[in-house]
Amino acid sequence: MINCTDQKEIDYFWDKLSAVPESEQCGWVKDKFGVSWQIVPANMGELMSKNPEKTTPAMLKMKKIIIADLENA
Repeated sequence: MINCTDQKEIDYFWDKLSAVPESEQCGWVKDKFGVSWQIVPANMGELMSKNPEKTTPAMLKMKKIIIADLENA
């Protein structure tokens, strides 16, 4: 698991590690060696607990976690 400080850091690791697009879901990527990584904001628990009835469905639709979309859910 990679806990990121902001969207820029999420985007950086996503771009570097994602090698199997069909395996991407809910912040998970698979690298070229077949290792799975979950790339999430460090405050994921806080983001998800604000309004779980809305944030959970929003997150489940994501491949890469988009912090602004969770904040707006």
